[in-house]
Amino acid sequence: MSAELLALLQERVGQEVHLSDWLEVTQARINQFAEATGDHQWIHVDRERAARESPWGTTIAHGYLTLSLYPLLRGLVDTRTPIYPGVRSVLNYGLNKTRFPAPVRSGARIRGRSSLAAVEAVQGGVQVTEICSIEIEGEKKPACVAEAIMRFHV
Repeated sequence: MSAELLALLQERVGQEVHLSDWLEVTQARINQFAEATGDHQWIHVDRERAARESPWGTTIAHGYLTLSLYPLLRGLVDTRTPIYPGVRSVLNYGLNKTRFPAPVRSGARIRGRSSLAAVEAVQGGVQVTEICSIEIEGEKKPACVAEAIMRFHV
């Protein structure tokens, strides 16, 4: 394990480590997620019924769709910009706590804000816990707040 990486990460505990660009959550993306998961609940896929009956006046994204966008929003899948020098791979290890305080309306824009909560050495690398808040443009409450655990292999 890289002692430099461990030291770098430990210095950043408690700090914001990433803020993504805004990403529009389109109805097409919501529909694709419904197809992939089999969750075709009308609040997600029936725009006409949602306009009539939903308290949000439109369809909303699945909470798990919002959560699944974390790697994209965090930059974990962008091979052009590694998240830390010397990290060869990132493995999603799990979640400690996840909440969905506010729905994401179809067409809304979201972004991810991550801060480093914990760092520890593990065999072959470093385990980090990040607090990720997925914000909705123009809304006070976030769409999702999660404690994400990842293993960085060096």
